[in-house]
Amino acid sequence: MKRRDLLLASAALLTAPSLRAQAARPVYVATYLEVRSASTRAGKALIAQYALNARTEAGNTRVEALQELGRSNRFVVIEAWQDPAAFAAHDQAPQTRTFRDQLKTLHHSPYDQRLNTGFAIDPAPQKTTSRTVYVVTHVDVPGAFREKAEGLLKQLVEPSRTDPGQVRYDLYQQFEPRTNHFTAFSAWDSPRAFETHGSTPHCLQFREAIAPLLGALYDERIYQSLGSVNRP
Repeated sequence: MKRRDLLLASAALLTAPSLRAQAARPVYVATYLEVRSASTRAGKALIAQYALNARTEAGNTRVEALQELGRSNRFVVIEAWQDPAAFAAHDQAPQTRTFRDQLKTLHHSPYDQRLNTGFAIDPAPQKTTSRTVYVVTHVDVPGAFREKAEGLLKQLVEPSRTDPGQVRYDLYQQFEPRTNHFTAFSAWDSPRAFETHGSTPHCLQFREAIAPLLGALYDERIYQSLGSVNRP
């Protein structure tokens, strides 16, 4: 999401009459970042510090700073904020602006930030360990297929939460007008547990059913933590 789109989305959340009902709902943010290969270590330190700083801000309930396995110069930050006002305050905070300015000196491409509602949030996530792997999957369908995709995702999430080794399984849905875009954020107690999940009947059936609906590549990335910065 471009910077201008992000600002417009934040303003809409706070002012549009059709979205007033969401004003007290949590905001879930997925931000994809890529730094130059030579700047991987500096980027990792900068992103980890950003996550620690964000955790101290009013209205923050969760931050995960993650590094992609196999492509160490790519990262994602998953955040949860109590409501749009809390996120808007964070978005304009001096330390957030400083982070973005510093990131510009390292990045390989501009960051991609997506604002979401909680489509299906795990009510009982397990504790993570040093072996936990995280998976972020972006699902994009044309608008005409949004409701069908919602139904398929609902069929996937509940059985996935009972798979062996499952730690967390959340589904996010982007704010209007991009409600046909979804993000699955899951955590598994080992790479093996995630691989086993991928071969379960409910996962295979979902992939078969969603494939004809997709408007873009099914984007699934595996990460490791930069260090736990989760609020208990």
